[in-house]
Amino acid sequence: MSSLPWIEKYRPKLLNEIVGNEQIINKLNKIKQLNGNLPNMILSGSPGIGKTTSIYCLLNELLPENIRKEAILELNASDDRGIDVIRSQIKSFCSKKLTFEDNKEFKGKHKIVILDEADSMTIGAQQALRRTMELYSNTTRFVFACNQSNKIIEPLQSRCAILKYLKLEDKDILKRLLVIMEKENVQYDESGLQALLFTCDGDMRQAVNNLQSCWLGFKFVNDSNIYKIVDSPHPLIIKKILGIKDLNKQLDILNLELFDKGFNAIDIITIFFRIIKSIDSINESVKLEMLKLVGFYHLRILQGCNSNLQMFGLISEINKLL
Repeated sequence: MSSLPWIEKYRPKLLNEIVGNEQIINKLNKIKQLNGNLPNMILSGSPGIGKTTSIYCLLNELLPENIRKEAILELNASDDRGIDVIRSQIKSFCSKKLTFEDNKEFKGKHKIVILDEADSMTIGAQQALRRTMELYSNTTRFVFACNQSNKIIEPLQSRCAILKYLKLEDKDILKRLLVIMEKENVQYDESGLQALLFTCDGDMRQAVNNLQSCWLGFKFVNDSNIYKIVDSPHPLIIKKILGIKDLNKQLDILNLELFDKGFNAIDIITIFFRIIKSIDSINESVKLEMLKLVGFYHLRILQGCNSNLQMFGLISEINKLL
């Protein structure tokens, strides 16, 4: 029995195994046809949607296995984010001659520097990279993976092809989860699948980790177990609050089923936003007003106002619209 986390055990190895973001995967397939002549790239998007995985899949197809370890340098820029790293590790890697550079399999290809979470790099380190990228453009290519491409300085952006990844759709995540559950003989019901999709919010990594945690902890995947694992308010409680018009009953549910269970206001208001957005039975103009209220009270909570009081205020304002 493998001790690997499922997120590693079932990580795609080839581009055609990746689900979602089909347009970007098609672009990477076209890059593959250039026989290793990669551009410098910035991959931006939310966590857990396949940025780093897709570049490794591309490199798996471009570089023979026996030379990958020596030809790729990966750094997590949130840890190694200062200018010293540029001067030492990156420049050293770019300037060294590899043992297989004369190998026919490597001809026309480049060494690769992968900088994960590159938006955490200091401005000074990013400035230092500009010259490094130019000096070693004949031998080395850089790939930046980040959540927000606007935190990468303009001079670096102008040197790179920018690929913007979208959050994964539920159908794409479900497709992968069903494969994993079949291979691991996971017992589940439909409510468990829906809970996994709701709690991950387009993040494949979180969906797979929640699935494994639930299976190891409870040996059955259903909605109740999933919400225990993620320690998040159950959407049915929020729907119950929105389904009644008696303000006192709404506040009782908020107190007894949410606050008394230890959920904080940020957790609750986040679920409110997602539930209101997804309910089709509410008139669009009313829904818009509700979402404005959620946004307003969310800001008040983040500014440090009394959380419980702000949630009571939100419920009373929403009650007027029901």
